[in-house]
Amino acid sequence: MPQGSPTPWSYFLIRLLFKFVLKIFYGTIVVENAEHVPKTGEPCIVCANHSNSLTDALLLVTAIPQRRRNMLRLTAKSTQFGKKTFTSWLIESAGTVPIKRRKDFGDQEVDNSMVMGNLMEALEKGDAVCLFPEGASRYHPSIAPLKTGVARLVSEVLSRNRDNPAFEISILNCSITYMHRQHWRSDVLVTFHPPMRFTPKAHPELLAPVDYTHIRLLTARMHQQISAGTLDSPSWDLVRTSKLAARMYAPLGTRMSLGDYVRVVRTFLDAFKLTVPGTNGEGNTTASGSEGEGEMREEIRELVKLRQDLKSYQDTLSKWGVKDDRIRRPLSRATILRRIPIRLGWSLVLFTLSIPGLLLWLPIVLTTFIGVRNFTKTGPVWDTWDEIAQYKLVYGLISGVCVWLGSMVITFPVAPLTAVVVPAVMWMTLRWMEDAVSAFRAFAALVRLLLVRGRTLREIAEVRRDLYERVMVLARRLGLPEDPETYFAQLGGREKGRVRGSWESRVKYFSIRRRRKRDWNETLRLYDQVDYPED
Repeated sequence: MPQGSPTPWSYFLIRLLFKFVLKIFYGTIVVENAEHVPKTGEPCIVCANHSNSLTDALLLVTAIPQRRRNMLRLTAKSTQFGKKTFTSWLIESAGTVPIKRRKDFGDQEVDNSMVMGNLMEALEKGDAVCLFPEGASRYHPSIAPLKTGVARLVSEVLSRNRDNPAFEISILNCSITYMHRQHWRSDVLVTFHPPMRFTPKAHPELLAPVDYTHIRLLTARMHQQISAGTLDSPSWDLVRTSKLAARMYAPLGTRMSLGDYVRVVRTFLDAFKLTVPGTNGEGNTTASGSEGEGEMREEIRELVKLRQDLKSYQDTLSKWGVKDDRIRRPLSRATILRRIPIRLGWSLVLFTLSIPGLLLWLPIVLTTFIGVRNFTKTGPVWDTWDEIAQYKLVYGLISGVCVWLGSMVITFPVAPLTAVVVPAVMWMTLRWMEDAVSAFRAFAALVRLLLVRGRTLREIAEVRRDLYERVMVLARRLGLPEDPETYFAQLGGREKGRVRGSWESRVKYFSIRRRRKRDWNETLRLYDQVDYPED
């Protein structure tokens, strides 16, 4: 039985360091189905969608429980190696394997035979290897067609061990879903799927010489499993519309896990995909006059109309700067006037409490802002935006360590006390700032509501009532629960960042560990993040 490679000390450091940094940057990281991760000593290839550059790899490293795997051997583009940068040191010291990409060498042929040999040897030792079969990180709403490298690697490893009937190798597919990948205090879902297991005896079709059809079929199965666990869309517009439909179906305050929320959005997204030509939808219907096809065309026309109307409704909400929940549950002008000073006052109180800690955070925020701004100037959106979170994490980590060390130098006589107090003050400042920003966001929304004429609000509410009925009809057709607020509340578990009951709500509001959230869409920004880049 293989034992796996020993874990380098730098891997422990990197895992601990970035587990801390990721929990600072992202509000909630929810890991589902960690029990599917094969144990140390079982050869395993971990594959995931790749939309956030190095951050994807760091998430997988921290999401895989150490009690199941001692180490995840990473791969990275070869251009990240050999540089005198902190990022390059991190990558190399963790035992990461460099892979050459044609796009980095002027689209010329590249030789990765030695790399593949090293990966096969690592797998035969019982290691877990991380590969991103899309081939490159990309800032796009859809998952790119997967390359066949993983399937070919499985085939070659099985072929090398064809005489060992006990040899088994797994592909562990994982779906990573960022609510807003580059924004502070956003939420992330990491979902592991049941592993695909292969042995020479049970899968002779993958032994050399192999029919390439089997390689393509395996790659297609991988793509289907990965895309089924995340928001895989042909356009940002569909993601925006599907999230609005999900918010109307399961309104603000519904007690549901992040995984359930993503799956509800995904259900609506799959339906709206039918309206896009070329995705088995409107553009693919035939001219046949059968009754079944006629009903299908009618359903697709209804979906097209619903999608257009939802888009128009979201545009109206964005124009006036109000949330759907304020249209669903309108407030009287007297209530708005009463709440405005309360929200503003509470926001000012929390901002005031945060001032000492903000002085510590200021160098980190400025360093990160300047570094990211300079980086985004180096290339187009599609080539740089997938690395924004990575740069924020690295700049934030380096500047944060400098602030911590600097504060101890300045207060040298009481440096041991400072070493504990400064991180505690910075953490509580972050907590207070989240609540302060949330309160100010609510204050701004109430002010905007005052500026909207009552007649306009009534017209928007009438549009919403019609949309809500149509969304619920679609939800029933898609097999979603009739009463989402009751169903998801009873589904189980205590979800991170969520509260149950009025008493727990009040207590959790002052939680040191994590602020109370009612909306998985929240980030640390003064406005609600509901719009996406132009397609």
